[in-house]
Amino acid sequence: MSPTKVINGPHLRTAQTTRNIMLHVSISLVPALLGAVYYFGIRALYLTAFSVAVCVLTEFLWQKITKKQVTAGDFSAVVTGMLLAFNMPVTVPVWVLGAAAVFSILIVKQMFGGIGSNFANPALMGRLMVMVLWPGTVMGYTAPRTLAADAVSQATVLGTVKAGGGTGYSYLQMFLGEVPGAMGETSKLLLLAGFAYMCYMGVVNAEAALTYIATVTVLTFIFGPSGLFTGDILANLFGGGLIMGGCYMLTDYVFVSRRGKLLYALAAGIITAAIRIFSTYPEGICFGILTANCLAGILALLYRQQVYGTKKKVI
Repeated sequence: MSPTKVINGPHLRTAQTTRNIMLHVSISLVPALLGAVYYFGIRALYLTAFSVAVCVLTEFLWQKITKKQVTAGDFSAVVTGMLLAFNMPVTVPVWVLGAAAVFSILIVKQMFGGIGSNFANPALMGRLMVMVLWPGTVMGYTAPRTLAADAVSQATVLGTVKAGGGTGYSYLQMFLGEVPGAMGETSKLLLLAGFAYMCYMGVVNAEAALTYIATVTVLTFIFGPSGLFTGDILANLFGGGLIMGGCYMLTDYVFVSRRGKLLYALAAGIITAAIRIFSTYPEGICFGILTANCLAGILALLYRQQVYGTKKKVI
């Protein structure tokens, strides 16, 4: 009888590779990039290209210096660079964007072991760093150039509503992207088109994104500014970065199981909604998702998969 041969894991195999997945994500972001150029001008393209170049170069140089395997060509740094630029207004200084790109890749990603080991979404952490160190460079937004020449706003739609004013824009304008905001977040139509592409290619979990988005919209509707059930669902859905956050920023989670991913998305949605409802900050996407990133360990304790061969404890 032949001896049993034990083979080390992992035993799950897939045709998908990191490079393949990140390439699809990069492709899915192209429509939103074209929309940013259309609404905010060619500078949006230059800033995005600069952010991507800095991210890729930083990852390449760090891995060369530390004599690690060079993974700068797996498109993960490209995705980080694009998302980081998309989270900035078109007026952001180049040096601020460059500093955020280096911080995102070097500190948040590589210092913690690279892709798959970083504790938080690198692009969102880059955005947070800029908000803390140079808030004036990212808190003012220019209205799209498709509007009147003198139509300049210092706040997003949600910021205006939070201050007690009206939206100032129709729901259709919010959906199409003809509103003040960060470069890549304004056109919900183009973001959803890219998200649909990712779903078709099987590189994203749609349930988690929908859970996050639904949680925020439902809670902000229930706990509205004028009492229970007075929230503006469409304004909360289309007026800020909720679509981009749910479709592109939430996907950096640590859970493998379906229930774990949904628990993570639910927690991120509750935190985001709480920030929108109870704080003076109108958006909450950055803080909500990053807080959920940091709480992933605690959330993992709330949901533990049953280990085969052991008995379930009766509580």
